[in-house]
Amino acid sequence: MNRFAPALALALTSALPLAAHAVEYNQIHADRSAIDFSYQQMGVTMDGKFRKFATQLNFDPAKPAAARAAFDVDLASIDTGSGEADQEAAGKLWFNTKAFPVARFASSSVKALGGNRFEVAGKLTIKGRTQDVVAPVTFTTQGNQGAFDGAFSFKRADFAIGEGPWAAFDTVANEIRIKFHVIAATGK
Repeated sequence: MNRFAPALALALTSALPLAAHAVEYNQIHADRSAIDFSYQQMGVTMDGKFRKFATQLNFDPAKPAAARAAFDVDLASIDTGSGEADQEAAGKLWFNTKAFPVARFASSSVKALGGNRFEVAGKLTIKGRTQDVVAPVTFTTQGNQGAFDGAFSFKRADFAIGEGPWAAFDTVANEIRIKFHVIAATGK
């Protein structure tokens, strides 16, 4: 038996963790990312998006429990497909963007579900009101970039979105669906 074999094996196995270093996705490609929404208006599905948002992300697939994510959405950047509807949505009865210009989501936990699927829990704040939300998220790698896709729903009444004559749900439904697609690169 070669007396150097155990020493060589130990040296090689102790070097493996160095070769498999952590990869953290934290550089957001805002131009390739999106936050979309949908809702029912008079029984018809309506779609829109937010043109401006900032995202902070720290995600290492090997340590999902340590991940953190935050989204700050410029509510005045709403795009419903109609300039008149955009102005109405930014107004006092809907988002009241003069008093509350930003909606924020901040994660509190990330749980691995297996198969590149995760459950992200956190706090959603709109118009000064905060609610817990949970979003299922899938993560796929594309070279040194990763794509995060997820969705969640919330009740607009929980955030006083649509006050006064819009508080009833006969014209605009209570449920709002948010869908996001975030592209991030690994840090250097």
